[in-house]
Amino acid sequence: MSDAQTLIENRPPSVAALFLERVAATPDAEAYRYPVPPAAGEGPDDWKSLTWAEAAERVYAIAAGLIELGVHPEERVALAASTRVEWVLADLGIMCAGAATTTIYPQTNADESAFILADSESKVLIAENAGQLAKALEKRAELPDLHHVVVIDPAGVESGDWVLTLAELEERGAAYLEKHPELIKERVGAITKDQLATLIYTSGTTGRPKGVRLPHDNWSYMAKAIAATGLLGPEDVQYLWLPLAHVFGKVLTSGQIELGHITAVDGRVDKIIENLPVVQPTYMAAVPRIFEKVYNGVAAKARAGGNAKYKIFQWAAEVAREYAKVTQDNFQRTGVHSAPFGLAAKHKVADALVYSKIREAFGGRLRACVSGSAALAPEIGYFFAGAGIHVLEGYGLTESSAASFVNPGEAYRTGTVGKPLPGTEVRIADDGEILLRGPGIMQGYHKLPEKTDEVLESDGWFHTGDIGELSPDGYLRITDRKKDLIKTSGGKYIAPAEVEGQFKAVCPYVSNILVHGADRNFCTALIALDELAIEEWAKENGLEGKPYAEIVAAPQTVEMVEGYVKQLNEGLQRWQTIKKFRLLPRDLDVEHGEITPSLKLKRPVVEREYKHLIDEMYAGTREA
Repeated sequence: MSDAQTLIENRPPSVAALFLERVAATPDAEAYRYPVPPAAGEGPDDWKSLTWAEAAERVYAIAAGLIELGVHPEERVALAASTRVEWVLADLGIMCAGAATTTIYPQTNADESAFILADSESKVLIAENAGQLAKALEKRAELPDLHHVVVIDPAGVESGDWVLTLAELEERGAAYLEKHPELIKERVGAITKDQLATLIYTSGTTGRPKGVRLPHDNWSYMAKAIAATGLLGPEDVQYLWLPLAHVFGKVLTSGQIELGHITAVDGRVDKIIENLPVVQPTYMAAVPRIFEKVYNGVAAKARAGGNAKYKIFQWAAEVAREYAKVTQDNFQRTGVHSAPFGLAAKHKVADALVYSKIREAFGGRLRACVSGSAALAPEIGYFFAGAGIHVLEGYGLTESSAASFVNPGEAYRTGTVGKPLPGTEVRIADDGEILLRGPGIMQGYHKLPEKTDEVLESDGWFHTGDIGELSPDGYLRITDRKKDLIKTSGGKYIAPAEVEGQFKAVCPYVSNILVHGADRNFCTALIALDELAIEEWAKENGLEGKPYAEIVAAPQTVEMVEGYVKQLNEGLQRWQTIKKFRLLPRDLDVEHGEITPSLKLKRPVVEREYKHLIDEMYAGTREA
């Protein structure tokens, strides 16, 4: 048996048990870093730390506080908060109480929050602030199971019988622990591997979200499997900003407990650029949108610096892509990352001029980024790879506890999602659908046995709904969502995500793009531009100071985007080409329900919202 198999097969039944082991092993090592904004509101944040022992003191107090409130094993405690250290401590507290965490995105509106709280039968809600509490108060009459709300930030909150602050919960828990010192050990010791640990509601593109039931064993397996990949070690520093209500963010907390490295926690997306040089992470997980934004930002900055600077950037970007492709191919053949002398010399010059500055912006110590949640355009992946920011794409779903595949360190291949995690099986069905089996797969959908039966076979194979292909040596490439494949009226199949990804690599001003063409005789696109990037462009093109909607409606903007669409079309098959496009009057966003909180496009919502623009593009054609 290999070391990886031994590690995985000898896993404890829960991450709560792993946490107790971690605290006993390295009590004085640093566990978490978190920002404390300055009292006056001006100047940089002050970063504080918690050791594993200090984190445990708070975790056990939260667990005991919940038990004192009457929370029993497997009963649900909901968490509605942004990514912050208290989210991690509360989640661990819930698990150490033997209860189960229901995750709610802080952006979720009052109606959907109430649906999740009611459907999960959550007994307690841990809410971030007065705003999250207000949603629960508004719907209190519809939530008979909700006995208490615990508020993290007490500003503007009156506590009482129904509402208490996190500090009060911890005080009550600490007092309860004094009377029952063995309480946590007993609760954690009683957890079985099949006991419910987490209920994550998927932000579906249609209808109500479904609750995905993930037992304790899923997270224990993920912790051990992440360690078994050898990608990370105890000396690493992780910068965690992803939404913890999303499975991708949540799985990163399990891996960290097994490995014992430091995690800096701050979910404020607008602080990422500021935080990276402060945190100086060795690894970070992100979604493709972040890499696209960085790429577009670098390109726009170079363009703003004048024609000469922009030409240098374009040259360096091409060198980066060529260097990444050549060195990855050579590694595949020989096991060594090598490039011909001429290319290596060009790369060295480009590194001094461009790439080194990009690496500094990421904090200067980044060994690798993990990208997941959606497909990263290969041209953007190759750019970062060539610039020395190694983006390891991974793949998984909420239903598979997030991490089913990841690219294996030095042997990573841009454009693939790598190999399965140790212990996970994969096969490709006759229609190209990816099927998964292993200890990371969910128990099923909460209270939805028919929906569970649609995706989960009796022998454990899970239907992902994604289309993909495996290389002879086990690397998986995702080609599209099964339901997102477009079939034109001419009978040709098109993967819209592939075309959309290529456009994002070509056009530095795009924020979101939706390719449409199902049952039509040609493809069209709805394009939303990045507000900051297009405002910079507008300054140089006679549109300075104009609002976004006016900039995108201007003929020169349409003409500029048309140039990029033509460039895209040159690399596509005839039936894939974009014949017409429309620029949207605003960017797509979570608030309007057009993208999920993990920044995935909700195609049906966007197509419904902008049906008039789609109809306009097909007006006068045979199918109109």
